[in-house]
Amino acid sequence: MNWLLRSAVAEPMNSPKELASVIDSELAAVRAFVELLLLEQRILSDGDTDALPEIVERKTVVANTLSACAATRNAYLVAHSFANDRPGIDAWLSAHAEDKAVRESWSSLLALAAEARELNRLNGELIRLRVQHNSEALEALLGASRPLQLYGPDGQTSMSGGGRLRDAV
Repeated sequence: MNWLLRSAVAEPMNSPKELASVIDSELAAVRAFVELLLLEQRILSDGDTDALPEIVERKTVVANTLSACAATRNAYLVAHSFANDRPGIDAWLSAHAEDKAVRESWSSLLALAAEARELNRLNGELIRLRVQHNSEALEALLGASRPLQLYGPDGQTSMSGGGRLRDAV
């Protein structure tokens, strides 16, 4: 990912080709992010949570690269009298309708970013379900150590300690 970061924070850009290059770097970073999200999803589904810290670290590196790419893209837009972020790139594309390469790269970037958002949402749901499952399992374990309310020979409830039946045969 370091090559992405280096290419994204180069000298100020002046030509549309340079904008296309940074968008392509951004696209490569989003592809890497999607791959990591898919790996994270597989790890979460398999329950191999020991591998998650490494994935989180790798996602952080890619997220930093994405931020650097976006900052470079926004600097280009502002330097050329456009707003930053999506409104600026949309205005730039309208003003440069002949530049199909940038338009295609930007469209691909938006589609892949939407896929990444959905994968991230699904992974968040998997995490929520895993936490819920772990909480329920913990509650079941803790409940097993609590006294049971049982009916005695007189028909009244009595507390039994340790989750075991007293005087059981």
